[in-house]
Amino acid sequence: KMRRDALEIFNFSLQSVDPIAAVKHHLKIDGEKLIVQDKSFPLSSFENIYLIGFGKAAAAMARGVEEVLGSKLKAGIVNVKYGHLERVSPKIRINEAGHPVPDEAGIYGTNKIVELVSNCTERDLVFCVISGGGSALFPSPQEGITLEQKQKTTGQLLTCGADIKEINAIRKHISKVKGGQLAKIVQPATLIALVLSDVVGDPLDAIASGPTAPDETTFDDCIAILEKYDLTGKIYEDVIDHLKAGVQKRIPDTPKADDPVFEKTTTVIVGSNSKAISAAKERAEKLGYNTLILSSFVEGETKDVARVHAAIAKEVLKTGNPIPKPACIISGGETTVTVKGNGLGGRNQEFVLAASIDIQGLENVVAMSAGTDGTDGPTDAAGAIADGLTIERATHLQMKALDYLQNNDSYHFFEKLGDLIKTGPTNTNVMDLRLILIR
Repeated sequence: KMRRDALEIFNFSLQSVDPIAAVKHHLKIDGEKLIVQDKSFPLSSFENIYLIGFGKAAAAMARGVEEVLGSKLKAGIVNVKYGHLERVSPKIRINEAGHPVPDEAGIYGTNKIVELVSNCTERDLVFCVISGGGSALFPSPQEGITLEQKQKTTGQLLTCGADIKEINAIRKHISKVKGGQLAKIVQPATLIALVLSDVVGDPLDAIASGPTAPDETTFDDCIAILEKYDLTGKIYEDVIDHLKAGVQKRIPDTPKADDPVFEKTTTVIVGSNSKAISAAKERAEKLGYNTLILSSFVEGETKDVARVHAAIAKEVLKTGNPIPKPACIISGGETTVTVKGNGLGGRNQEFVLAASIDIQGLENVVAMSAGTDGTDGPTDAAGAIADGLTIERATHLQMKALDYLQNNDSYHFFEKLGDLIKTGPTNTNVMDLRLILIR
């Protein structure tokens, strides 16, 4: 029953961040006025309205925009991850592309997006829908840097332990469109960005590498990040040369907050991890659990975060602190995995595997973690679920949990136990949801 409760809580949280509903909540037409959150735009000011976008939820967000604008929308194109589709009219083109490593299809779609908006005038309005995954799904390498070089650079950053902000700083500075550079391409048109956040704290410059937002990071920051993770000698020379050219002021940096390009840009966050967490709390309480939200800002090494969550479960069992049984501990955010093995998995599956070791033998404790996008790492699972008997069941199958953990092979561990959570593409993306249930 506790396992069913955990899955019900997770599914309810997903419904709360449905991209179509989220967009329509913030975007309305009132007579001859377009209302975007609390800002009003006279429709008579615009000759053409275009739609562009990128990210795992971009197709669903595009449908939300189209349902509001109807025939007022002239044309659009969005880049989405393979399989993350939604029904839209023929005037919106959906281009499927690679994630988390960009591919040629992504470059093709990006070029088409730039082509659509690069000749806009002051009488045009451009909607840009952005969601998690947008960094990989909106690739346009700088001159002298190939797609393969960008792919391998991204791959090395994903496995070295760098957090999403550090990864995006590099992505921005080897791209033609990220870090506010898309806003520069769209000008002098009016730009309205609708954002579904998948970054801790919802910083606009980090979500999808901030293509419509001012960029606080610099070329100097990029070199420092490569040095921090000992990547300077492992990254392609063309990438290093480009970053060093920026440090030496031989090429311009990304646009900063005082750049006039942002004067006609409006950005609205339509959904976030905190909203999903609040919904999870609501459903958990309805199921009879005393509920505690730890934080939506959780970052750090996945295994360490798992041990902290397991320690809280033990405290609840022993002392009734920080919340009495039946208890539901909720956290969000996005942890990182430093890959040292050659197994298959993702941060959510690894969290549950690490937690299962620490809750071994505890009665009436369930641990669950899943990505709201339905994808955890390079797998077809959103996450996994475990309880105090998981390790015992694994032992019966002659599986040593610690070996799987050290090999970063959480997927095959939970696959053999039948404890993977598979949702398929959810068409939303607001980071991860972790649950610990204690009765």
